[in-house]
Amino acid sequence: MALKDITLGQFFPGKTLLHRLDPRAKILLLICYIVALFTAKNLAAYALAFGFLAVAVVISRVGLKALLRGMKPVVFIVIFTALLNILYTTGQGEPLVAFWVVRIYWEGLRTAFFMVIRILMLISCTFLLTYTTSPILLTDALESLLGPLKKLRVPVHELAMMMSIALRFIPTLIEETDKIMSAQKARGADFESGNLVQKAKALIPLLVPLFVSAFRRADELATAMECRCYHGGEGRTRMRQLRYQLRDYLALAVGLALCTAVWLLNSLGVF
Repeated sequence: MALKDITLGQFFPGKTLLHRLDPRAKILLLICYIVALFTAKNLAAYALAFGFLAVAVVISRVGLKALLRGMKPVVFIVIFTALLNILYTTGQGEPLVAFWVVRIYWEGLRTAFFMVIRILMLISCTFLLTYTTSPILLTDALESLLGPLKKLRVPVHELAMMMSIALRFIPTLIEETDKIMSAQKARGADFESGNLVQKAKALIPLLVPLFVSAFRRADELATAMECRCYHGGEGRTRMRQLRYQLRDYLALAVGLALCTAVWLLNSLGVF
């Protein structure tokens, strides 16, 4: 897996309908989609959720290749989750496969299939949010949605700012890691051969300069914010004011309709 395959935190500028949606509406739409995914219980409900995601991908014009490239870092997690569900889910009747202590039932295969589909669609819809929304707009949207918590003295602005900075620096740190790795390879470092312990030791020349670079960037960012008299969200104005438009209300209505349709399909008991 190459470092360029990690696309979390990247933003692809565009003028599509999904790009022009209010970031608060996109976050709420994402929440509706996650609720629909976790409440889906049969094939028809998952097919509806997949169709919704496919339409969103087409509208965003991000490209299926970018989504698939972003899936590579989680392939191991997906495979491991599927194996756990296959091996540890019991069912009624005779097992499909019985070998030594291994018992594989139809229920395990069905659970593993739905779990894999759920994880992949969950990651894809999260990627769509970051691909079509800039970190600044995400910060403003999170602060606006969590605004009522300010009355409970929750540092909403600081939390939203930290999340935005973390997302913004993921591509930067990946690029920095790639540069350091290329420089170390040019000096004769080997990150691929050897057993697990040897590979872990080989990462030390990579991790030390990476941590030094990350702390240096954090210090430079803190100094820049202090020089600009940053003091938190109190009294802070924004260049772009967030206002809901008709398309945002329609998008939220579509999200609620999706949750309702999934609930109805679960009630019908379709496979």
